[in-house]
Amino acid sequence: MSTPPLIFDRPLHARRLARAASRFSTADFLKVRAAADLVERLEAINRRFEIAVDLGARSGIFRDAIAGSPAGAKIGILIETDLSLDMLRGRADIRLAVDEERLPFAEGRIDLAVSTLVLHWVNDLVGTLIQIRRSLAPDGLFMGAMLGGATLTELRGCLLAAEIEIAGGAGPRVSPFADAADGASLLQRAGFALPVIDTDLVTVRYDHPLKLLADLRAMGETSALADRPQRPLSRAVLARTCALYQERFAGPDGRIPATFEILTLTGWAPHPDQPQPLKPGSAKARLADALGVVEHRTGGRAAR
Repeated sequence: MSTPPLIFDRPLHARRLARAASRFSTADFLKVRAAADLVERLEAINRRFEIAVDLGARSGIFRDAIAGSPAGAKIGILIETDLSLDMLRGRADIRLAVDEERLPFAEGRIDLAVSTLVLHWVNDLVGTLIQIRRSLAPDGLFMGAMLGGATLTELRGCLLAAEIEIAGGAGPRVSPFADAADGASLLQRAGFALPVIDTDLVTVRYDHPLKLLADLRAMGETSALADRPQRPLSRAVLARTCALYQERFAGPDGRIPATFEILTLTGWAPHPDQPQPLKPGSAKARLADALGVVEHRTGGRAAR
């Protein structure tokens, strides 16, 4: 079996999360939005989940969201995990420092696994999804939100152009993100049943690009690429990036947009009682009737 490519420097990412822990609440708006969306989905599911896990809990935003929702009554024990122990400090609930790439849970012991804006940092996303699916009991539910491919397109383009202009070349400065089209395929490859993926495009407006960068640092979302450029980003490149950002994207009020795409993946651990696709030839209605055409044998043409 081939080894997955090393895209992210996970120890570096953990250190940046630890650095961000004390100010995470100043820039947690995306996490709050994603958690609220998952809670709303849980409210519509008529099930109780005795043991739930929040992978990448950060400051406990999902726990706070279910506390004020009818969904909270559907969850028995909630285990919060995070790559950074610093993110988990200050709460008396069940908390574990856990690497999302190496989950410690026994097979079939979890009823619900949720994750908000964390899984875009794992090197082997399919491998992590397989671990999540194995940890779920039959008919257990996984819901995960992660950043998608349209995230930070403005910043990515301006950084690239500025570094080429100033330094004569450019390396990767912004992390890659999965595309929405890949979401259902990822869940299927990991063995989930009834996979669903939704997208939420969020535009945040800032007075200045430096305020966007400050928020990314507070989120612990600054780049931790394994194959990152060895030279640090110079002040000249940073200044030119900000200038290009404002030239290309500033609105009439002078504020600049930053795009974040949130992909929400939902899947169930397989169970015999789940809805199954119909066998070929078992349909009880004809496509021709639905389309209002006359059906002909192969080689003919349907007539209205």
